[in-house]
Amino acid sequence: MRWILFIVIYLLFNFYAFQSVKTLTGKKWVYVMFFALTLIVLANFIYQFITPTEGRVLTPAKSYALGFLLTIIALKVVLISFLFIEDVLRVFYGIYGKLFGEKPSFYLPSRRKFISQIALGISAIPFASMLYGIYKGRYNFKVLTYELEYPDLPEAFDGYQITQLSDIHSGSFDNKEKIEYAVNLVNQQQSDAILFTGDMVNNKADEMEQWKSTFAKLTAKDGVFSVLGNHDYGDYVNWPSEEAKVKNLEKLFKIQEDMGFKLLKNETHFITKNDQRIALVGVENWGAGRFKKAGDIDKATVNVNKEDFKILMSHDPTHWEQIAVTHPLHYHLTLSGHTHGMQFGIEIPGWIKWSPAKWRYKYWAGLYEQDKQIINVNRGFGYLAFPGRVGIWPEITVIKLKKSSQLA
Repeated sequence: MRWILFIVIYLLFNFYAFQSVKTLTGKKWVYVMFFALTLIVLANFIYQFITPTEGRVLTPAKSYALGFLLTIIALKVVLISFLFIEDVLRVFYGIYGKLFGEKPSFYLPSRRKFISQIALGISAIPFASMLYGIYKGRYNFKVLTYELEYPDLPEAFDGYQITQLSDIHSGSFDNKEKIEYAVNLVNQQQSDAILFTGDMVNNKADEMEQWKSTFAKLTAKDGVFSVLGNHDYGDYVNWPSEEAKVKNLEKLFKIQEDMGFKLLKNETHFITKNDQRIALVGVENWGAGRFKKAGDIDKATVNVNKEDFKILMSHDPTHWEQIAVTHPLHYHLTLSGHTHGMQFGIEIPGWIKWSPAKWRYKYWAGLYEQDKQIINVNRGFGYLAFPGRVGIWPEITVIKLKKSSQLA
């Protein structure tokens, strides 16, 4: 029943948008192309999503089907918005004419065509942007660099550099050359440590098999460290048994080990230099709402002292917001991901930073500070569901720690 309702609404939606095309041209081949594209995208989407799967598993084929559907809808939402406003004005003109026996002085007979031309021109912007996001934006890797100062940073770590990656989502990748380029870009930063903050796969450990040799090339003097994200547990798959689910997670552990990643599962790794240390605290996923809450910050810090300089790796920024930022141990720097910045938005440094993600997450991309504690929410290395990125590009974060000369 839900599919029938969706199809009816979608077709009515497209028929209304068609009025703009009809106004602009009388060529039948254009009409055929319009409806052919509409039906092909719809048919592919339905086929992909009614095909039985092992749960809420988003295969690349499903992602492309969803992506093209959303792109078509974005185009037609703009068209319909203009047409709807114009139709409301037409109703007003009709009522005005009935009441006063004449058309308003500002009534323009050719207005419908003019409005359609404007609507089509403006609607081409999101349409082209989303196609660009699918074609190129998803691999448009950006290196974002920050320098953070702390008065209590151990002197031995003055200038210590970290590269953060998050949300690889290897099950979505389809271009080995682009991924190898990104891995090389990470290594070019020559950071002291590489920290990965979860969601290595979409659903299953097997997704990472073909990418093992590529990500095994990641190198840093003090090592590559990782934590788990909500997608890593296999919770979105209908497993034949609990044993199969456990084995999948164990396989992911083994893959990370084979790649040289040190997986922190509610535990702390101390990095030492000249008899001084910083605490790298890694927790399992903890997310507000219905997300898995396996993260145990107290268990992870049983050997951590209050005076230790602490870097917390926690996949979901709501963990920092609701738990970590008020924790008595005081976490100097927290590294998270999870939001992807919704893979869509507008960012012009110093001018605007907007994404629909802000309606869901208070801390959704970049640096935030509260009570002299800082969190960086990485926009993600990969992508999920929509097979592209528009305005919110895949991110490699480089953070240099500096010891401030004055106490805050």
